[in-house]
Amino acid sequence: MLNLKWALIAGAALVLSCAGAIAETPDKYPEKPVRLVVPFPPGGPTDLIARVVAVGMAADLGQQIIIDNKGGAGGNVGTDLVAKAKPDGYTLLFGTAATHGINVSLYKNLPYDPVKDFEAVALVGLAPMALLVPPSMPRTLQGLISKLKAEPGKWSYSSSGNGTTNHLAGELFKTRTGVDVLHVPYRGTGPALQDLLAGRHAFMFGTLGPVMEQIRAGQLVPLGLMADKRSTVIPEIPTMSEAGLPDFVGGTWNVVAAPAGTPKEIVNRLNAAVNKALSDPTLGERLKALNMEASDASTPASTKAFIEAEIVKWRALVALAGAQVD
Repeated sequence: MLNLKWALIAGAALVLSCAGAIAETPDKYPEKPVRLVVPFPPGGPTDLIARVVAVGMAADLGQQIIIDNKGGAGGNVGTDLVAKAKPDGYTLLFGTAATHGINVSLYKNLPYDPVKDFEAVALVGLAPMALLVPPSMPRTLQGLISKLKAEPGKWSYSSSGNGTTNHLAGELFKTRTGVDVLHVPYRGTGPALQDLLAGRHAFMFGTLGPVMEQIRAGQLVPLGLMADKRSTVIPEIPTMSEAGLPDFVGGTWNVVAAPAGTPKEIVNRLNAAVNKALSDPTLGERLKALNMEASDASTPASTKAFIEAEIVKWRALVALAGAQVD
C-alpha cells in the first residue's frame, strides 16, 4: 500500500513536471515579461532608442518588455551578462556598434564573443554621429582644429566610455587632424554631455537624438555630421566632408540579440516583433526624431552577416586610430 502511495505521488510529480515543460515550449512564448538589457546607463541614445523599440515589441508579443540598464566597461558588463544568461528568450540584449562591432578589436580580454555567444535577432537601425562643441568653442570645423593645434595639451574631449563609438571617433579625429587632446571617458552619454555643456571639454562625438533640444537652444553646436549626406532632421548641419574633413563617416547602430542556444522558433518570433515595431509609422517617426534610420525587415541571418561585416570594418579603424583598452 505504501509503495502504491509513493508511486501515485511520483506520477503526479511527473505530470506536473511535464506540464511545466509543455508550458515553456517555444510555441507558447512569451508567457511572462521579457527583460531587455541595455548595456549603457539611462538617458543616453541607446537607452532612448531601446525604449521606443520595446514599446512596439511589447504590443506585438503581448508581454511587458522591461528595460534593464547595465552600464560599464564600454557596454561589456551588460553584454556579458546576456551572453551568460539562460537561452530561453526572456533575457535579451540591445546591442550596439561598440558591443558587437568594435570591442572585440579594442579590448585585449573581451569576456564574450559577439558572434559565437549570441543569436542575432534583428537589426534595428543606424545613426550617424556628429561633432558637437559648446558655444564657447569655434563654430566651424577648421576653426576648432586651428584652436586645438594652437593650444596643444590644453583641451580634452568627452565620451560615453572607453571603447564606445564616440571614443573611437575622437581618436580617429586626433589621428586625422594631428590635434593633441586628452580623452575623458564617462559611464554613459548623459554625464559626458553634462560636462560638455558646462564647457569642461572642447568637443564630443555623439548622435543627434539625445541633444536635439540643446542644439535648438544654442547650448551645443554641431560642426559636422559623420555621414555621406545631410540629416533630414537638421539639414543645416554640413557633413564632415563638406566641413573640410573628407571620408570621415561613421556612427552607431543597434541590434537585438539573444544568448546563444536560444531556440530558433523564439528567435524568429522576436525577429517578427522587432520588424513589426519598426514598420509602425508612429514609432518610425519617434526613431527618426532620435536620428535613427530604421532598418528594413531584417532576418536573423542578415543581422548576423551585418555584425560580422562590421567587425571587419571596425577592426581596420581601430588599427588606424591605434586605440586599445586593457
